[in-house]
Amino acid sequence: MGTSLTAHQLIGLLVDPGSFAGWDTPADAHPADPDYRASLARARERTGVDEAVVTGAGLIGGRPVALVASEFGFLGGSIGVTTAERITRAVERATAERLPLLALPVSGGTRMQEGTAAFLCMLRITAAVQAHRAAGLPYLTYLRNPTMGGVFASWGTLGQLVFAEPGARLGFLGPRVYEELRGVELPADVQRAETLAERGLVDAVVPPQELREVVRRSLAVLTAAPVTAPASLSAHEPAEMGEPAERPDAWDSVRRTRRPDRPGTRELLRRTAEELVLLDAPGGRDGALVRALAVLGGRPVLVVGQQRQTPDHERPFTAADLRAVRRSARLAEQLGLPLVTVVDTAGAELSAQAELDGVAIEIAHCLTTLLALRTPVLAVLLGQGSGGGALALLPADRVIAAGNAWLAPLPPEGASAIVHRDGAHAAELARAQGIGAYDLAEVGLVDAVVPELPDAADEPGAFCERLGQAVGAAVGVLAAAPEADRLAARAARHRRLGDRRSR
Repeated sequence: MGTSLTAHQLIGLLVDPGSFAGWDTPADAHPADPDYRASLARARERTGVDEAVVTGAGLIGGRPVALVASEFGFLGGSIGVTTAERITRAVERATAERLPLLALPVSGGTRMQEGTAAFLCMLRITAAVQAHRAAGLPYLTYLRNPTMGGVFASWGTLGQLVFAEPGARLGFLGPRVYEELRGVELPADVQRAETLAERGLVDAVVPPQELREVVRRSLAVLTAAPVTAPASLSAHEPAEMGEPAERPDAWDSVRRTRRPDRPGTRELLRRTAEELVLLDAPGGRDGALVRALAVLGGRPVLVVGQQRQTPDHERPFTAADLRAVRRSARLAEQLGLPLVTVVDTAGAELSAQAELDGVAIEIAHCLTTLLALRTPVLAVLLGQGSGGGALALLPADRVIAAGNAWLAPLPPEGASAIVHRDGAHAAELARAQGIGAYDLAEVGLVDAVVPELPDAADEPGAFCERLGQAVGAAVGVLAAAPEADRLAARAARHRRLGDRRSR
């Protein structure tokens, strides 16, 4: 069953009233097959449009945006050669006019009446989309019910951000064709939008009535003009930290970071971001990963952060989370946005399934992805920093730590079990291992410590404000540095990690 909104109805929900101007010239295809000609004529009469797609431009929140909207009522939104040419021209025009592009596909795939010629047109559309993205322009997609076949496997899912309609069927092969070819039914939930979002394949499931605001906020981030970095800060030297008269006790810090009322990644973003678009991640709101587009300190960024565990709600950091981190890092590079990682985890998932999912291999790939990323990377050590799950998000040009944050190969209880064969020496090992924020500064990881007075949980608003200001300033400094200099400094930084600094 197709989406209930026509192309023009959806466009009307999205654009500012009276702002849409169509780009389409009349379709003039006259196929030789009389049955196909009749089908086209009936589709035109029934829908009031001359092809399976409507293109044009309008304003969303006052910002010009190009739109490509499929019409499911026209032969199931299928893509023929004429349809593909209309889409391609719209993408090329959006690129030439430097407009962000929002694609709104709903389609059963390529048009069977036109065979291979229509199928090959997916390459034509994809090439135009790639050129649009290569020009540094936003390309967003909203997958409607259903989006299948060649559309799903090409331009429909190439958005830098991919949104989806609730309950939409999204997939490569339709269930009727699957059953015919395989002899068994395809499970109903395999191709649901929510299932794809849980696996990190869709960025957010958004009802049509909420799409305008999500697109508006997304474009506000993606097209934000960044502020100028403060001239007094250097992109290459760590900030002075103003170490307190007495360092926090390491074991006390561990216990403080486990407080259930301590602000986590979501609260930090909600309190500090001028614009915020929370994206879906594996496990949804109950998962361990937070993904977001945000404006911090006047500068657009992409954020991937760990949502801290609480004593009554375990959030293991999974292989799927790590894959989503890598996807987000590549997205930040494509969009030319600084990447901010937020570390706050009791560790990666420990289970037989995690081993089979390759969680350790995913940690390794996260490390190499972040180390090679050409966009600026800022890591924030917000609280708990346990094991490989924490390490995976720490390769960066600069690291800021909360005063009670810590980093260790294992939680202190685990280290005690290895060294003493019991957990009773956790406090002793926490103090001996040099896991605290100021200790981490001495071995080259942390560049600046944001104090807690004495505990972020007791002053969440003030702490988040201090940390947000530090993040905004650091991102500005990194973004202002020439890329070659920043990458050289990153390589030098990681070469000396672990060596104690003379401070």
